Amino acid sequence: MIEINVSEWEAGQRLDKLLARYMREAPKSFFYKMLRKKNITLNGKKAEGKELLKPGDQLKLFLSDETWAKFGGVSLEKEQEKPLSSAFGAVQLQNRIGCSPWDGTVREMPVLEKGVCPPAVLYQDEHILLLNKPAGMLTQKAVPSDVSLVEYLNAWLLESGSMSQKEMQLVHPAPCNRLDRNTSGLVVAGVSLAGLQTMNRLLASRLVRKYYRCIVCGAMHGSGLLRGYLKKEERTNTVTVSDLPVEGARVIETGYEVLSSNEAFSLLEVHLITGRSHQIRAHLASIGHPVLGDPKYGDAAQNRLALRSHGVHAQLLHAYRLEFPDIDGTLSYLSGKRFCAPQPAIFDVLMQS
Repeated sequence: MIEINVSEWEAGQRLDKLLARYMREAPKSFFYKMLRKKNITLNGKKAEGKELLKPGDQLKLFLSDETWAKFGGVSLEKEQEKPLSSAFGAVQLQNRIGCSPWDGTVREMPVLEKGVCPPAVLYQDEHILLLNKPAGMLTQKAVPSDVSLVEYLNAWLLESGSMSQKEMQLVHPAPCNRLDRNTSGLVVAGVSLAGLQTMNRLLASRLVRKYYRCIVCGAMHGSGLLRGYLKKEERTNTVTVSDLPVEGARVIETGYEVLSSNEAFSLLEVHLITGRSHQIRAHLASIGHPVLGDPKYGDAAQNRLALRSHGVHAQLLHAYRLEFPDIDGTLSYLSGKRFCAPQPAIFDVLMQS
């Protein structure tokens, strides 16, 4: 007999979905047959499979070890302590820091790749984790050899003791929003099923308000709302913005407020309303104020000058603030909360120069 106690990480999903996570090779018909015959029970009673699980629910699977192994059953034995260097191949971890209980301190993640600035943990609870991604890092792998934000997230959760190998195998923590490689700032990661489901739903429906900060070329003043039409060219991974509708283009809206300005540059806070590919960079470039350091839509001469004078090697675009709406259910405690990722120091340096 196999016994599974539903954890916070696993709560909020249907019983049949959890069973499929534990036995990935088993067909759905197997679960329903076992449920009908009471070979799988929920809290000692017969179940149908569509029940939503709560923390502390108990499953009993009256299955043989051979059946469990045949369907790829996740090991429920107590995990042995093992260094993360073995868990991540040749990766060597440094800066080992625990995070339980969470005290609100901004913490650096382990260094997984030599010469790469690691992300910082800005906030963590049992359902979500907020990270400050540095410019130059992928949110997710593009090729198998990449070390992306996902690898840092997994290393942090294991190294800090926030999750076990078994929990990670079942839940698969992951970023819920993506930033371009050379855009820095706030990324939300779901670390429980409730966190993943809720954050993905809120972000997909644009209920989370997103604000960016950027340095643009030229002097700007005041605030405004930009409207236009954006068309993506898949072959070149670039976009074009027009004032009038064109075939294949999608409506975009970008709000902005100028925070400070000098003769050369302006610091903007941008409200990303529609959230299309490269929207902020292309929209600002279309009005003659490209983001400094942007290799695709920027001013090449200004970029070269900024590289020589201040070492600017990536677009100065930073996901600065997230504002959560009213949230029902497990993550209701986040309703109305605002989180910020401090803007990179180079922003202040350029605006004071």
